Amino acid sequence: MSQPAQGVLPIVCKAEPKDDRLTCRAGLLLAAEMFLVLGLDRSVTKHVKLKKRERGPSMAELIQDATTGILGGVECLDDFGVLHADKTFRRMLGRETVTPGNLRKILYRFHDEKLIEAAKAARPPEHESYIPEETPALAGLGRVNDDLIAAVSKAMGPPQRATIDQDATIIEAHKKESLAHYKHGRGYQPTLAYCSELGLIVADQFRDGNVPAGMRNLEVARRAFAALPKSITELYFRGDSACYEEPLLKWLSNSERADGPQGFIGFTISADMTPELVEVCKAASAWQMLDNSRADETVQWSEVEFTPGDWPKKAKPLRYLALRIEKRQGFLFANGGTTKYLAVVTNRQGKGDELIRWHWEKAGTIELVHDVLKNDLAAGTMPCGRFGANAAWLRLNVLAFNLQTALKQIALPKKVKTWRPKRMRLWLYNIAGRIAQSAHQLTLYITAGAEALQMLLDARAALRALHCAAG
Repeated sequence: MSQPAQGVLPIVCKAEPKDDRLTCRAGLLLAAEMFLVLGLDRSVTKHVKLKKRERGPSMAELIQDATTGILGGVECLDDFGVLHADKTFRRMLGRETVTPGNLRKILYRFHDEKLIEAAKAARPPEHESYIPEETPALAGLGRVNDDLIAAVSKAMGPPQRATIDQDATIIEAHKKESLAHYKHGRGYQPTLAYCSELGLIVADQFRDGNVPAGMRNLEVARRAFAALPKSITELYFRGDSACYEEPLLKWLSNSERADGPQGFIGFTISADMTPELVEVCKAASAWQMLDNSRADETVQWSEVEFTPGDWPKKAKPLRYLALRIEKRQGFLFANGGTTKYLAVVTNRQGKGDELIRWHWEKAGTIELVHDVLKNDLAAGTMPCGRFGANAAWLRLNVLAFNLQTALKQIALPKKVKTWRPKRMRLWLYNIAGRIAQSAHQLTLYITAGAEALQMLLDARAALRALHCAAG
């Protein structure tokens, strides 16, 4: 006798005894293997030093589980309980996996309240904001990312040129410890640097929400260039107006810069539109059309003469490329006007319109990275109110992002290169599998279409070949 339908479709759901041979995460095996192929287990053991624990996964296994879980769809610490409950996933790894409690306790240990108090005490009296120094463990996690960059560059062959795109982003948070940011919310405002040629995040710095985006950007830029392979011969930098800081401008312009690569670094940075610079732009006359394709506005450009702040007399003057954006008839800017002025500062030669368009390409790199970290991965949800723990959580997301980039570049077909994590889960990570053991052999039977199955098999073969070649 048939039972009445329980929902809209004529289907009856019944409880079934749990089958510990099944998993819906068979494709995450690739992320776990990529972690090992890049030698990140050894890197974590070397660089991330925390007090020895008697039980649970090792630190390397914990970081492997965290990055793999983030790629698999984890958004908060409690979600790791779902992964831990998947016995087949644990059998695939051959060990116990991290629990939410394990990971929470470890993240707490990346925090040091003494560093927070020291940063508060060292700030100028007129400043409310500060950036604490990193704990040794957090700095060690950054060196793990450096090792990842070096391993990927070695496997793929480093490019001749590298462009660093640097920008800050807001992560909303409603914990009592989070501070107000300039968009009238509360949260954090980390800064990241991304190398567009490598497709990797090369530096990050976690910050409270009240820290201005234009504060101490030179530290991040130095860290970013230091992470690049030394064989790269052409270096470039792009930044928005937050990077329009005198220390950073002078450092980039000086071919004999301290604590950085020697030689020319070509840059474009959006200028801070001071009243003096606005007046210079308004006085420009040789305007040329740059973009007439927009529905509500036109963009023209002109080169102007301007010297920022305390610029050294012996230093080569910078070029200022002014932009005049005019609203078409019937449209107004938010301030009620019809014309807006912007400017880009650069030390590069070449046609001004080409440099401006190259500068605009930043919107398709670092800003996309922010979107992926916060909306496709788990960086948009901070785990707690402890600054150091949240900084470690962001860095784990950076590692997960770079781990997936490495997997796409090294082991997967070209069409996958532009896939975001959500699509990777649909096609690859979250496919079903059943595990069976015969004698000493584990076999994972994949329930997937021919294309996804072949993609997984080819990727595993590529990773094995790379692992064997590395010894």
